[in-house]
Amino acid sequence: MAVFTALERGDLESLLLHYNLGTLDHFEGISSGIENTNYFVWVTEVGASAPPKKIVLTLFERLSAAQLPFYLSLMRHLASHGVPCPAPFLTRQGALLAQAKGKPSAFVECLPGRDVSAPSPAHCALVGDALARAHHAGRDFPLEQPNLRGLTWWKEVVPKIVPHLLPPLAALLQEELAAQSAFAESALYLGLPRGPVHADLFRDNVLFHQDPKTGDPALGGLIDFYFAGTDTWLFDLAVVVNDWTVEPADPTVGPAKDVQEPARFNGARTEALLAAYVQHHRFSESERIAWPWMLRAAAYRFWVSRLFDWYLPRPAQMLTPKDPTHFERILRARIDHHQVLACLP
Repeated sequence: MAVFTALERGDLESLLLHYNLGTLDHFEGISSGIENTNYFVWVTEVGASAPPKKIVLTLFERLSAAQLPFYLSLMRHLASHGVPCPAPFLTRQGALLAQAKGKPSAFVECLPGRDVSAPSPAHCALVGDALARAHHAGRDFPLEQPNLRGLTWWKEVVPKIVPHLLPPLAALLQEELAAQSAFAESALYLGLPRGPVHADLFRDNVLFHQDPKTGDPALGGLIDFYFAGTDTWLFDLAVVVNDWTVEPADPTVGPAKDVQEPARFNGARTEALLAAYVQHHRFSESERIAWPWMLRAAAYRFWVSRLFDWYLPRPAQMLTPKDPTHFERILRARIDHHQVLACLP
């Protein structure tokens, strides 16, 4: 678990005084995430006979109080448009944020279900449908904020990573940055549909439960919007496809000198995800041409961030950097099979 800011019971009791959520029953850290400090919190509503209500507290470690209204307002906006995501609770004064130990913080709803590490085509179809609905629901969202892990950030951190890499890996990192920089200046890229996107909708950021009538998977909701930003819909979709459709790889830990096993993708999951998305958004010819580049960009973004966390980690009570090699494999596959693995319906 990534615990950058440890809280004690008194800290939470003081924080809850700013909300109409009830009194603290108990709390525990959430064993996931590498950016923020997260806790499950159980509160007892005044006069209630029901069991304590479970909510989520996030302490924001990197994002500033000036940046956070974009994320929290987006979540409330999407929830109000029927997209299942955790709506933040307002303080007694109607604010989106409070403070805990000097860090901006927010309580949000706790959605039902749990993440699925080995998704089926049915799970992927639900994700594709929800992502498309989120994109369309965001068209009238009034706020804008750049994707803070986009091209500008890559240009900033890649020079810091390069000295730690062997020459072949450093060359790949720099060559792809140059290619993505050139593509981002093209008229094709600049004309792609865009708006607020999640930008990090991995398997551990979607919750599922079982439909009690049919026994089929049902969507609990989309969580962890704190990498969201204004970007192309196609990039957001590529992030999802790169994670939800890749097959398990060799569990080598660490940035290996030579990646032996290429990334493999599950065709049935890919087809189900894209078929569900296209029910809400028909792809233009420009999007079809740009799609291979977006798959590469999505792989590159997470290879860069994992390399950065591996070689330039932040202190935390418990934090294990994720394997950068995983997204190196995906990027190599997307480059080597630029068109073959990149067909939109």
